Amino acid sequence: MAVTTTTAAEACAGARRAARDLSSAPTDAKDAALEAIARLLGDRVGNVLEANAADLADERAAGLTAALRDRLALSEDRILAMADGVRAVAALDDPVGEELERKTLDSGLDLRKVRVPLGVVAVVYEARPNVTIDCAALTIKSGNAIVLRGSHYAERTNGALAALVREALAEAGLPEDAAVLLAGGGHEDLAELATQEDTVDLLIPRGGEGLKKALKDVATVPVIFAAAGNCHVYVHADADLEMAQRVAVNAKTQRPGVCNAAETLLVDAAVIEEFLPGALAELRDAGVELVGDERARASAGGVEIGEAEESDWDSEFLDLKLAVAVVDSLADAIDHVNRYGTRHSEAIVTRSDQAAAEFTAGVDAAVVYTNASTRFTDGFEFGRGAEIGNSTQKLHARGPIGLRELTTYKYVVRGDGQVRE
Repeated sequence: MAVTTTTAAEACAGARRAARDLSSAPTDAKDAALEAIARLLGDRVGNVLEANAADLADERAAGLTAALRDRLALSEDRILAMADGVRAVAALDDPVGEELERKTLDSGLDLRKVRVPLGVVAVVYEARPNVTIDCAALTIKSGNAIVLRGSHYAERTNGALAALVREALAEAGLPEDAAVLLAGGGHEDLAELATQEDTVDLLIPRGGEGLKKALKDVATVPVIFAAAGNCHVYVHADADLEMAQRVAVNAKTQRPGVCNAAETLLVDAAVIEEFLPGALAELRDAGVELVGDERARASAGGVEIGEAEESDWDSEFLDLKLAVAVVDSLADAIDHVNRYGTRHSEAIVTRSDQAAAEFTAGVDAAVVYTNASTRFTDGFEFGRGAEIGNSTQKLHARGPIGLRELTTYKYVVRGDGQVRE
């Protein structure tokens, strides 16, 4: 197992040393490491599945919801999909060294603005072992070292995957400590990682509001929150209702335990009688627990729907549960989304270009969809190979965090003896 037994400080120091070498590694070497990861994933399917089965059988995973167990569980298809994602990252252009700007200054100095790695990226994540591979692939390609801290109940699976990554790095002639996995611990261990100012350049937490709050209270390193997704689907008065039902059901049920799944369905009052009974019946038949406001419940057409509490509008359920509200206008829908949403992914279903434009302009979110499911907010779906998470912030990175979001830039200036007068 590749879980480090060193302290967070020692692990981060090792990653910092590895980052210096990786930052100048040629693209061919980084791609060779990624190809080795993809190959080893295929070769070691049985080993990874064995580790995953042990995690799922462990008492530490016994209290997980069905949705969280789904996030933890791996299959041969999911492992092979990880390998495909790694190959997709390998096929992308290397961002390191990309020239963003060049000009000759009045002084005669040649000034170039070029893309460079951040250095050491730490990622704290819950449940999903595929994050181990996605994050490693993106940081290796972008020239960064990574320190991973997964859930204690995924320790065996993450360990098997991290060991595979380290083997691939060594095979490609790159430092193994470019990928380090810490054991999942308590808040004291998290605080140690979040305060490594001399060695960690960026910390990215992937998890719920509890993890976000725990880090906000202690972090002294820069943080990008790949945070909660309280996402909405709004059915506009001018929607194609068949399309709207298809989008709403997919956004909620396709994989309910992920951050881009819909948690609230908003329906314009003009179409509730025509839309709600059929849509709610399909959601119910898919196993979704429904709660709603008074008008949604009155228009449910015999479908059982509980009374929504105020806290339901704020909740990221990460499960087969959906809150349903009726709104009187596009403006009311926008107000509801901006009040309760987490700035992740929001969708409108409408045939009106004007309504789509108003919703897109008015909603404050990293990704806004017209006539499509929120489930597409994903680095792989966006053509980035994979993602480290989806940022709901506005500075440095927003939406899927891919290769370029894991870089910064430096100015490289060349002269021929100039001095400033």
